[in-house]
Amino acid sequence: MSENNIVPSSEQAGAERAKPGPELVGTRQGLFHVADAGDTTGFGGLEQKIFLPGESARPYGGWFDAAVDALEEDIREAGLEVGKVIERVVVDRDELTLFISKEHIVQVCKMLRDDQDLRFEMCLGVNGVHYPADAGRELHACYMLLSFTHGRQLRLEVTCSEEDPTIPSVVSVYPGNDWHERETWDLMGIVFTGHPSLTRTALPDDWVGHPQRKDYPLGGIPVQYKGATVPPADVRRSYN
Repeated sequence: MSENNIVPSSEQAGAERAKPGPELVGTRQGLFHVADAGDTTGFGGLEQKIFLPGESARPYGGWFDAAVDALEEDIREAGLEVGKVIERVVVDRDELTLFISKEHIVQVCKMLRDDQDLRFEMCLGVNGVHYPADAGRELHACYMLLSFTHGRQLRLEVTCSEEDPTIPSVVSVYPGNDWHERETWDLMGIVFTGHPSLTRTALPDDWVGHPQRKDYPLGGIPVQYKGATVPPADVRRSYN
């Protein structure tokens, strides 16, 4: 690690990225999105706003500050701008999450794995989340990293749009992610570019769609050998 160059402080870099307050990413209404005017279940008036935590302010507490400092130093030494690599730093429920721009996810994973002050040797997998109202970044990929050396866990989060649902694969850095990226593509539709064999894991190869997306119909799938269908959840009970 070099200390010869004068660079902006971590606090300044964080302030430039800061997005104050929680971020509203959607509103959920009713039960199973039922909009039937004759609904007598009592759930039609429910409304729940969905928030993501905003940028956290320094100091983060515990080992979080030192870890973010080490990563930011690695990013600068690679000739990159911290604000273009780390979109935000979030500390919520005593967990550290770094939102990373997707074009830099592989390089950041290498830094987190190889830096002696970080040593996140293992990725426990990747999961997908769909926020339909989070315009331009509807799909989120969440990675949990584990450091055996330091006994720490760190979450990375990368976003992409439904129009361009691509994120570079990190299998070259964490080979164990092979199956997890395949499952996340299968069920959520995130395409991990550069993956050695991005094939279905739970569904047939010719299946259309990704069942864990929020806009995927609930039910309505033909029941094999019975000649019947299970109707979608939003039309199973109608009082009209």
